[in-house]
Amino acid sequence: MTHDPITAPAPAVVLRGRTADDLPALVEALEAQQPASGYPHRWPLPYPVEQFVVREDEERAWVAEMAGRAVGHVSVTTVPDDRYGAIWSAGAGRPVAELGCVSVLFLGPQAQGRGIGGALLDVAVAHLRAQRRTPVLDVDDRDGVAHAVYVHRGWRVVGEARFDWQHEGAPPARLLVLPDPGEESSVLA
Repeated sequence: MTHDPITAPAPAVVLRGRTADDLPALVEALEAQQPASGYPHRWPLPYPVEQFVVREDEERAWVAEMAGRAVGHVSVTTVPDDRYGAIWSAGAGRPVAELGCVSVLFLGPQAQGRGIGGALLDVAVAHLRAQRRTPVLDVDDRDGVAHAVYVHRGWRVVGEARFDWQHEGAPPARLLVLPDPGEESSVLA
């Protein structure tokens, strides 16, 4: 006689605004996923991990919660009016003030492969679209999975840049823009 294994249902996922109480769990999730993803690229960080998660230029932040614990994160930050902002602005065909950067998107290992990262990305994009702003982001080209996901979801590469967070000798990061639906955008070959 064979018995089917008993499987527990996957815990429900709740997306909600981040609170200060979420930071310890988010730090643990970021640390747990870093060896496999390589994100963040400097590890250990030269400053407290909490400062990586909560940015000075942050406008909003959300978490994915499973079983009462934050297991994923995304935020939206302002786009600086600097050389990177200029590349995004040219690629989007919009002024820097009309852009918003999707930042600090990560999932703990227990949350990966369930569509949670896409749901967090969608929340950040919807927030920016509601404000009639164009979403932008940067991705280190070494992270082929993340880059491929963004491109599959319609993000367009509009430039490359070297950031101080990259390792010496690493390829430039790719700067991506998510055009408005139905809008064409230039693509970097």
